[in-house]
Amino acid sequence: MQSNQVTDLQYLLNSNPSNFPSHFGLANNHMVTNSIYQFQIPQQVQEFNPKSTSFSSNSTSDEAEEQISIINERKQRRMISNRESARRSRMRKQKHLDELWSQVVWLRNENHQLIDKLNHVSESHDRVVQENAQLKEETLELRQMISGMQISSPYPSLRELEDD
Repeated sequence: MQSNQVTDLQYLLNSNPSNFPSHFGLANNHMVTNSIYQFQIPQQVQEFNPKSTSFSSNSTSDEAEEQISIINERKQRRMISNRESARRSRMRKQKHLDELWSQVVWLRNENHQLIDKLNHVSESHDRVVQENAQLKEETLELRQMISGMQISSPYPSLRELEDD
């Protein structure tokens, strides 16, 4: 193990609580807990201090390497888990977006159908209004014609019809 790797650990694995910033909390003498990230460092790792440890012993070095290996393995698993979670999140987002686009297409189609129906009803209404105006005009002409016929008619029976 290289010495620069061990010195990097002193920041994570310091056993002296006074060296921790105030936002770090100590759960007990056996575990150190970071209150922001909620991870715990076992006592074995916590008590590892590169300044006071002799690296002449292979067992200590092996234990340190094992602890580093465990930490790296956990980081790797967490990274893979986070990537998978992000992938699932992107898939959910894409599925939701596809559903929204499908809904947009359906609503546009429905809107076009309703506009066509409205245009048809509007055209029918215009024809009926025009036909109604034409019928009123014809009615007025016919009344004028009947009125003119009664006045000039030699038959008194036609004049009596007007009074009814």
